Amino acid sequence: MTISILAYDEKSGTYGGAATTGSLCVGGWVLRGDGESGMSASQGSLPSTMWGSDVLDRMRAGTPADDAVAQITGADSGRAERQLSALDPAGGTGHFTGANSIATAGVRRARSVIVAGNLLASEAVLDACLDGFANATGALDNRLLAALTAAAQAGGDSRGRQSAAVLVVREGAGYGGMDDIEVDLRVDDHTAPVEELQRLLALNDLYLTASTEEEKVPMTPELREELEGVARAAGHRDLEGWVGAENYEMRVAEDLSWVDRRILAIARGEEGAQ
Repeated sequence: MTISILAYDEKSGTYGGAATTGSLCVGGWVLRGDGESGMSASQGSLPSTMWGSDVLDRMRAGTPADDAVAQITGADSGRAERQLSALDPAGGTGHFTGANSIATAGVRRARSVIVAGNLLASEAVLDACLDGFANATGALDNRLLAALTAAAQAGGDSRGRQSAAVLVVREGAGYGGMDDIEVDLRVDDHTAPVEELQRLLALNDLYLTASTEEEKVPMTPELREELEGVARAAGHRDLEGWVGAENYEMRVAEDLSWVDRRILAIARGEEGAQ
């Protein structure tokens, strides 16, 4: 009743997963992952959230994905109704599709990526998802959403779409380096969940990722005066107060020595800046 994709980006050491389904809240029960263990997707007509967590525990301990999946699914008497895919810290993949999975159900694998689905419009959905990822460019999160978009265009879930989610993890990737979560976004109920997820992903990038060197604009006295005026006009005591209230800490230097070009565009009210 779902299509999911798990992938490992070897250049950045980042693991990611995305899923969409024709029922409520796919992000609450399908995707699991962390920077030490890799990723998992547990789905099916009677999915087990324990499968997703248990397979991560085994992969964290060094068990390859294929073996970890076999151990978890083999011990479950309800496995015929369930589907599990896993991506281990080395980029290896494993999968299981229960005999009673609702057709069309199946799996596609390539290097460091695995696609799994059930209750799909056709086998072409699996191929389209894998191809959509392979043909996409940019950051891992955007490539994962490109894969879901391609799957939807090929027919997707035979019931249509209702929810979607994306989870991207890497050790120390979270806000201020305090956890592994680079992206954790969910659309629980929407007529166009993947498109809505893309909108949220742009906001996540703005608020929760650090500026690159190319995005940093040096803070001159004139620019500081301009931004202080913007802050006061918005009802804040000063520029620091505005930055804190608007959650721009990842996009403005703590010592105010630079400001992100996008924040500057927002401050100036330039069209399309947000």
